[in-house]
Amino acid sequence: MNIVKPAVLLLAATALVAGGTAAATAAKPGGTRVTSLRQTTDQILAGHPEPLKVTADQVRYDGLTVTAAPRGGAALKDLACDYGHLCMVVRGTKFDFYKCQTWNVTNWTGDGPFTNNQTPGTVARFFNQDGSVRWTSTAYEAGTATWDPIWSLRPC
Repeated sequence: MNIVKPAVLLLAATALVAGGTAAATAAKPGGTRVTSLRQTTDQILAGHPEPLKVTADQVRYDGLTVTAAPRGGAALKDLACDYGHLCMVVRGTKFDFYKCQTWNVTNWTGDGPFTNNQTPGTVARFFNQDGSVRWTSTAYEAGTATWDPIWSLRPC
């Protein structure tokens, strides 16, 4: 298993959010929402490089799209998940994974829906802190999961 060590990358991402991102978003309408979504994403998705694109409602990475709950604080209930993707809602935020790699996560708490809409038979693995498998999902499968304590996942 090829798990990226998150400490150094997380510190770099945190420094960028604290520095350049706050100044850049302050000048844009809706900047507070962009900063808030980015900070939430950084807190939940540990140790991954800078996103490719950040908008008021989404943060896009290479292999992952993170979508915020709609304005007004309503919970995300739509878990539409494209074919070939693994989707879930964690703390009111939708994660749509579509790249086969190990993703380190942190602060995943509570319960939430998931949909494994990958090629039939594809196994998504969710790992404990020590790297052991906590649970698996074989496509196609949908349901509700308990996210804590998930420390990493591999969609395929």
